[in-house]
Amino acid sequence: MTKAVELSSAGLTLGDHRFSFDLAVPEGAFVAVTGPSGSGKSTLFNILAGFERPHAGRVLLGGEDMAAVPPGKRPVSLIFQDNNLFAHRDIFTNVALGVSPSLQLDDMARAAVSDALSRVGLAGFEKRMPATLSGGEKQRAAFARALVRKRPIMLLDEPFAALDPELRHQMGALLAAMHRQEGFTVLMITHDREEARRLADRFAMVEAGHVAGQGQIADLPMLTARG
Repeated sequence: MTKAVELSSAGLTLGDHRFSFDLAVPEGAFVAVTGPSGSGKSTLFNILAGFERPHAGRVLLGGEDMAAVPPGKRPVSLIFQDNNLFAHRDIFTNVALGVSPSLQLDDMARAAVSDALSRVGLAGFEKRMPATLSGGEKQRAAFARALVRKRPIMLLDEPFAALDPELRHQMGALLAAMHRQEGFTVLMITHDREEARRLADRFAMVEAGHVAGQGQIADLPMLTARG
C-alpha cells in the first residue's frame, strides 16, 4: 500500500540544531505527533510542507518525491493554533481562498465554500469578520478552508492549544468526524496524551531532532512516560 508520508533520513541543520527524520504514515491514518518542546515537531512539519528543504534524504508524499515541489503545490493543508485567517476579509472569503487564491469562483466553487461552512457548523457566518468570532469558531473556519482545498494530507500544529478544555474536546470531535468522512491522512502535533489516545490511531514520538518511536496509539503511554 502506498504510504501517505514517507521520510527517509530527511536531514536538516538549523544553526546548532541537527535534524534527521525517518517516518512512514499509511494513507488514511490519524497520527498524533508528540514529544518534548523544542524536539523538532514543527521542523518536521515544515519539511513536509516544503518550508524547509532537507539537505539529505528523501521526502515522499503519496509516493511522489517532493524534492522539486514548492509548498503551494504539495498535497498538504496546514492548520495552526492561530488559524491564519485574514482579519480584513469575511469568513466566506477566508474559506474561499482555499479554493482560489485569486478568488475567481464559479457557482460550483461558491457552493463548495458554503457547504464546507455548513459542515463545520458555521452556516450563516459568511459575512462575519474574524474579529467577531470565538476561538472555536475561528478554528472551524480554518477546518472549512482545509476541506475546500481537498488535499489528501492535513497537518495540524497544536490546533487546540489556546482553547478551553470543553471547546478543545468539541473541536477534537469535529476533526475526528471530518477524518472519518473524508478519509484524508492527519498528522497532529499535541502535548496532550489523553487527546492523542482519543483521536489518533497512530503516534510518532519526536525527540532530539529525530523520530524516536512510531506505531499504534496503544503503545504511546509506555513511550511517553520517559518525557
